[in-house]
Amino acid sequence: MDSGMKNLPSGTRVFFVGIGGISMSGLARIARNYGLIVAGSDMHPSERTHELETIGIEVFGAHSEENLISFKPDIVVHTAAILPGNPELEYAKSNGITVMERSVFLGLITKNFQNVINVSGTHGKTTTTSMVSLILLASGLNPTVHLGAELDAFKGSVYLGSKDQLLVSEACEYHRSFLEFYSTIAAITNIDYDHVDCYKSIDEVIDVFAQFSEKISADGNLVIPAGDKNVAESVKRMPKIREALGLPMPHITTTGLVGEGVDVYGCEPDFAADNIVFTDGKAGFDVLYKGRPYTHIQLAIPGKHNVYNALTAIACASLAGGTKEAAQKALSEFTGAEGRFTIKGKFQGAMIVTDYAHHPSAARATLDAASHVPHNKTWVVFQPLTYSRTQVLFEDYVTSLLPCENVFFDEIFSDREINPGTISSKDIADEINRRGGHAEFFESKDAIVDRLRSCVAENDMILILGPEDIRSLGDRLAAME
Repeated sequence: MDSGMKNLPSGTRVFFVGIGGISMSGLARIARNYGLIVAGSDMHPSERTHELETIGIEVFGAHSEENLISFKPDIVVHTAAILPGNPELEYAKSNGITVMERSVFLGLITKNFQNVINVSGTHGKTTTTSMVSLILLASGLNPTVHLGAELDAFKGSVYLGSKDQLLVSEACEYHRSFLEFYSTIAAITNIDYDHVDCYKSIDEVIDVFAQFSEKISADGNLVIPAGDKNVAESVKRMPKIREALGLPMPHITTTGLVGEGVDVYGCEPDFAADNIVFTDGKAGFDVLYKGRPYTHIQLAIPGKHNVYNALTAIACASLAGGTKEAAQKALSEFTGAEGRFTIKGKFQGAMIVTDYAHHPSAARATLDAASHVPHNKTWVVFQPLTYSRTQVLFEDYVTSLLPCENVFFDEIFSDREINPGTISSKDIADEINRRGGHAEFFESKDAIVDRLRSCVAENDMILILGPEDIRSLGDRLAAME
């Protein structure tokens, strides 16, 4: 392992392009905690940028080379979403300033810790990472945590704990970012076809998760779901990759429901859930470890998918020294990260729930979770994320949303693609209706509000699914109550 952040001595000046983003603002805080001098730019002033300023981080309100001339950075960090031609990146490159993608910078951070838990997977990363972190904190450990969403317990997206002992972080496969991250414990929650702008097929996605194993330490651990065939295929490809680096396979810990994985691995999951009982949509279940009673968990968040997330979190935390008592306590109190089945309030007596479920598989899981929560009618508001994903996964969008009682579509949102003019949310709505479903398309959020006002009644549920652009409608509706 190289020296990581020790290559960035105290006083190194780091400038973050797009510092107001969830991940970037968290990295800025961690960097400052290490004694680096931090500044950044963001075109969208927000509560996050204001909070950065209150702790002494200078935030410029526009992208300009003048910002770098003023700040004089040693390193400029940017996300994959920053488009070519950005004046700050162009200035940095032309003036010999080190330019570093966000994942590379986070990769440096991971290499400075003795123990690193990286949670990867197509779905469930934020929830599982949050669960791991809270179990470790309840166990008396002191991790530094980097999340892709805000958590009430942290009052933000990071927890500034130990500087070199234990790090817990999300590890996203977008643009192969997670290939930069060193792990002593890695988890894969699941593998599904997503980020179609980066990967041509599910096979490419499976392959990149196999490559993710490159950075797991020689004596490291890998936590995987026993019942996920795509994950199983990825694991099959890992020995060749590890052998080429002179590394043995990591120790594998499996998770799942009792009976899962027997056909794939020939045995029950190491951490298995049994006797699952749902109360108001929230699962209570026994956890078995290698067939023996381990603990009982009562979740405070709904959905069967969160049983899987909890098992992965328990496995990761236990490998890092977390206790079963802490798991029981932390998971019984965990009410979710921001944007993950978040109850925002009420509108005309109906419960407002927002969720980041922009992918068809995530939408199915969230709709299933909502179906177990007592209420009358469900009114789904949905916004797809990115044109390319919507185009490639069009059939999946239709089939996942077709069963909805009522689904109202906002137009596709994308902050990193130009509208090709060949796909619209209206196309999904029209196809759902052609197949006998109940969908409507709206050209503005005002129109969606007016439609909800005309139909929503007491004890209904308004389920708002998609990126932050549409989830903000939840706050707007709650403010109107």
